[in-house]
Amino acid sequence: MNRRISKAGSWRIGELAKTTGVSTDTLRHYERKGVLRSERSSNGYRQYPENAVERVRMIRQALAVGFTLDELSTIFKVFDGGGAPCQQVRTLAAKKLAEVENHLQEVTTLRNDLRAALKDWDNRLAKTAVGQPAGLLKALAARDNVHGSATSFLLRKPKRSRKEKNHD
Repeated sequence: MNRRISKAGSWRIGELAKTTGVSTDTLRHYERKGVLRSERSSNGYRQYPENAVERVRMIRQALAVGFTLDELSTIFKVFDGGGAPCQQVRTLAAKKLAEVENHLQEVTTLRNDLRAALKDWDNRLAKTAVGQPAGLLKALAARDNVHGSATSFLLRKPKRSRKEKNHD
């Protein structure tokens, strides 16, 4: 890694962005969310502490496994205050795993429902003359075993806004 750190042991925003592979807008967003701190130099430039590279990497990895910036802000407040939020981190991670497990079950159910529908539709299409309606969607509507949770998976909206995602 090409580290260009100033004599004062701090990073300027462009240097930190280049070193960590995130945009300067993302770094500013992290500051607004309270997960990254900077100070202002005498000329008004942001100066990040020497450990900012490690902090940005922690943020990126935590986001990748499902933590939110708001959760990280709470955790880092404890950490930066000298506390050890390890149990809190563990509890949040366990909750996220449970959510992933639930999501995986919903997706598996959806896959199975789609497989069954396709098998039924293939049978209907095989018995239907070309150009004639086979009633595929009507047959789907008549099925009793389509699971609501699987259907809701398709309708689920992302938890984070596009703007927040673009800044992560």
